[in-house]
Amino acid sequence: MSINLLDFDAKGLTSFCAEIGEKPFRARQLLRWIHRAGEADFDAMSDLAKGLREKLSAAAVIEPPKVISDHTAPDGTRKWLLSVGAGNGIETVYIPETSRGTLCISSQVGCALACAFCSTGRQGFNRNLTVAEIIGQLWWANKALTETFTSEAGRERPITNIVMMGMGEPLTNFENVVTSLDLMLDDNAYGLSRRRVTVSTSGIIPAMDRLRERCPVALAVSLHAPNDALRDQLVPINRKYPIRELLGACERYLQSAPRDFITFEYVMLDGVNDSVAQARELVQLVRDIPCKLNLIPFNPFPDSGFRRSSANAVSRFRDVLMEAGLVTTVRKTRGDDIAAACGQLAGKVLDKTRRAPRSIAEAAG
Repeated sequence: MSINLLDFDAKGLTSFCAEIGEKPFRARQLLRWIHRAGEADFDAMSDLAKGLREKLSAAAVIEPPKVISDHTAPDGTRKWLLSVGAGNGIETVYIPETSRGTLCISSQVGCALACAFCSTGRQGFNRNLTVAEIIGQLWWANKALTETFTSEAGRERPITNIVMMGMGEPLTNFENVVTSLDLMLDDNAYGLSRRRVTVSTSGIIPAMDRLRERCPVALAVSLHAPNDALRDQLVPINRKYPIRELLGACERYLQSAPRDFITFEYVMLDGVNDSVAQARELVQLVRDIPCKLNLIPFNPFPDSGFRRSSANAVSRFRDVLMEAGLVTTVRKTRGDDIAAACGQLAGKVLDKTRRAPRSIAEAAG
């Protein structure tokens, strides 16, 4: 069976080259061809010796997930559905803005955390993605966008930022995610800054500590509630890792983080977590943590049981936070007309958990 070179970071490619009798510098050449140039044909790698190209063709492949569909919304948001075999699909989303282009990458087929307001969680969980399937999303998007991209002032490439906020909980697929992060940061591959690569987590505390030691990038924490009672219902992992312990992990992470703040994500659910009193409670909860609050208007999906908070409710909530001196933004809804908005990614998942769909009463507590 051929080896997929998309599974390897620099260290892995160096070991592979040694196994086929090649020197370490060949790994750097391969990284540049595969990731910088987006090349999957060994014969097109012109500065590799013919003998090496023949070895590579015999032993290896460069094989990203296959594209099932490709949709672009009127606002420029683009969503790819990619096949990862056995009838499963994952979704990847590109969000263009004036000064940057952000790619939202999935880390799992589905998600086992079952957050009440998330379409992906409603689909259940099948498996972790491999490195090739994670970095393959960036490989595909970079290739597709470069082919159609017209250079804009101040931006030399279409993808300037990565957010691990797609399908799945990245920190429960730790090793594959970190190897993928290494590739994103490698100057011979994608050369992104740690400040421009963000991992989002629902609060897997031991893995947060490991990430701080192994590959600290920007961190976003899905908070969504100002107290344990409500967060237990909305984000069930809170029952294992409650808020105070989570905030302690955030403080530890800041010791090595490339940014001097943690981003707390807070989805705005009408009549659930969006009152002025809850905003004041949130202020008391996070005021001693260097942080930014990102308020996310809920993006509806069928039978969710939740409604988006009104614009007035979001404004009132934001104003309480800002008056307390907390940096607060309201995320602009993008791509909801192609189900590419935050919380809407569902892909095609054959659920290994066989979890029955949760009722609205169970989800809301």
